[in-house]
Amino acid sequence: MESFIPSTDPVLNSVAVSALVALVPLLTFFVLLAYVKVKAHVAGGVALLVALAVAVFAFEMPAGLAVLSATQGAVFGAFPVLWIVIMAIWLYQITVLSGRFEDLRRVFDVIGGGDVRVQAILVAFCFGGLLEALAGFGAPVAITATMLVALGIKPLKAAAAVLVANTAPVAFGAMAIPITTAASLTGLDAGHIGAVVGRQAPVLAVVVPLILVFILDGRRGVRDTWPAAVITGVAFAVAQVLCSTFFSYELTDIVAALAGLGAAVVFLKFWQPRGLEAARERMGLPALAVGSASVNAGGSGNRSRSAAAVKDGDSLTRSRTLLALFPYFLVILIFGIAKLWKWGADVPAFLASTDIKVPWLWLHDRLLSDAGEPVSSTIYTFNWLSSPGTLLLITGLIVCAVYAKYDDGGRYSMTVGNGVAEIFRTIWNMRWAGLTILSVLSLAYVMNFSGQTVSIGTWLAGTGAFFAFLSPVLGWIGTAVTGSDTSANALFARLQQTAGLEAGIDPNLLVAANTTGGVVGKLISPQNLAIAVTAVKLDGQESVLLRKVVGWSVGLLLVLCTLVYLQSTPILGWMLP
Repeated sequence: MESFIPSTDPVLNSVAVSALVALVPLLTFFVLLAYVKVKAHVAGGVALLVALAVAVFAFEMPAGLAVLSATQGAVFGAFPVLWIVIMAIWLYQITVLSGRFEDLRRVFDVIGGGDVRVQAILVAFCFGGLLEALAGFGAPVAITATMLVALGIKPLKAAAAVLVANTAPVAFGAMAIPITTAASLTGLDAGHIGAVVGRQAPVLAVVVPLILVFILDGRRGVRDTWPAAVITGVAFAVAQVLCSTFFSYELTDIVAALAGLGAAVVFLKFWQPRGLEAARERMGLPALAVGSASVNAGGSGNRSRSAAAVKDGDSLTRSRTLLALFPYFLVILIFGIAKLWKWGADVPAFLASTDIKVPWLWLHDRLLSDAGEPVSSTIYTFNWLSSPGTLLLITGLIVCAVYAKYDDGGRYSMTVGNGVAEIFRTIWNMRWAGLTILSVLSLAYVMNFSGQTVSIGTWLAGTGAFFAFLSPVLGWIGTAVTGSDTSANALFARLQQTAGLEAGIDPNLLVAANTTGGVVGKLISPQNLAIAVTAVKLDGQESVLLRKVVGWSVGLLLVLCTLVYLQSTPILGWMLP
């Protein structure tokens, strides 16, 4: 099998024509999904075939290497991506099976004064931001979507709300790995890039809680709850600015999520939203009843009806509150240790040392860079222990054991065996969504390895000084294709740096813009759409969800494009560190 060096202009020796051809697989996917309305795994499969054809016939990639690229993408989609999603949903299912999620719902009733709109801000924006900081890779969307449905929010609105809420923290997600990746590829200072991102992403953080409420309850909901939404968003944004500038860019989202949550809790002690009962009626929720504790969480058939429902009138004791919150405290603890603990023993380094790196058979030595060297992206990393999915598995097993021990005299019913069995039920329930994720990641790898994605980026980078306006678009496209802001930076960070130097624009600004633009691309990423609809049990409804969020994605992207362009000029240049 011959070697292959990707080119950005294989079609008629034109970057523009090559880029337009490279867009065909993406257009195929989104047209099939949004307009033809086929199932997502079918759209993903057809788009993959189109990407293979473009790779072979337009970008002159050997057919064998194109197919091998797809297989590596599929394996990466299975592990770690699908593994993380399955474990996140399984952890939620444990709380449902045990009956503890009903207690958690009542806890949020107490914190949010029974207002599900405020509860959604706390869950999707604050708690989701914390999960994004620690785990990323789809886990926040999966977990918070199931939580919102369990609070009684309609599945489609819950899915749209968590996708929007997940935008603000993505740039600093998974311990700011997108920024670290960009710095390692460009040689720029990671702290400085992080500080610049900290002058862009907070703009989203201020408005995202308001958008979230609008999705759930329209303009009336915004009028009723805007003080709490603004306080939460501003606290989150200010913490992002301060932490990324003066403390640690890796810890930015942890600090911001806790700051937003703390500000909301304190503010709600002195202020309560209006129109609670009217809002519940508009949203199709039952009227609040004192002491009511009906189980409305989803689940697997009859098993979703908790093994022992909490009786009406039961008081929410301190122990029941702690056990309801226990899985999520444990998530924070285990991920905190795995990502941060370096006292006495360097836990992150130990976990990383267990990763198994596998050069992809026949592909690694034949897919070459311009310098004629094998590209590092053809090395598959099997992070069996350090994966967020494995950490969630450990968390879930501990939760099963604790719930089995503290069953409160038979009020709750949970065994470790039933908890483990739910893993296999979750895998079965996710079979079609899993196929979508595998096909989408295969599509992304074929486009990346054949040069299609970089061709699109190079075309956009040829616009001179105006590229400052377009630079977030590259991150948006990269994340939309791959589902990962980290992958978008791996694709385009060097390109952004080179374009900045040629156009006389600060490379740090453009690399940061690539990172920030990627966060709104995650809204329409097929991978994230599949995760969201699976979490709320709307399999096959990706096209409906896409139409619901694509406008927000494009609108927020235009805001970022304008912001970055003005930051490249004296008008807002003062914002940069």
